[in-house]
Amino acid sequence: MKKRVLGFDPGLANTGWGVIDADASRFRTVAYGAISTSANLSIGERLNIIFSQATEVIRKFEPDVAGIESLYFAKNVTSAIPVAQARGILLLALYQSGIDAEEYTPGQIKMAITGSGRAEKKQIQEMIRILLGMKEYPKPDHAADALGAAVCCFNSNLQTARGL
Repeated sequence: MKKRVLGFDPGLANTGWGVIDADASRFRTVAYGAISTSANLSIGERLNIIFSQATEVIRKFEPDVAGIESLYFAKNVTSAIPVAQARGILLLALYQSGIDAEEYTPGQIKMAITGSGRAEKKQIQEMIRILLGMKEYPKPDHAADALGAAVCCFNSNLQTARGL
């Protein structure tokens, strides 16, 4: 059951994206990167950049399904608002492209990658590097997180398909 999976780590300043091909327990990195926007631009311009570039990634790599990190509230709820706006734009881009989006909490992604929902950033990066057979950590960090969302999405879909 080979699938092409796109992962997104939403953010207004930096949205990570990563594409993998997955089959059973084998993963292959296809591409990854980040969509960056300048704080000097209006919110509308920044969201438009995210939408346009995300749509281009979707068109170029034609994923079967996508995993996206869900919103969580840390100490500063105000900083969650721009992330929520970016998430909404990504979900719209996926919807308009006919791609099903699966949402995962940061803890679910960490658990899928490391076996611990409380894993540290370095542990996640190392496991992503190992799982995807990469020589170095994917950069930037947002792209590594997006690749983690893609792996989590595939594993979740695989378990659902097996009835686990």
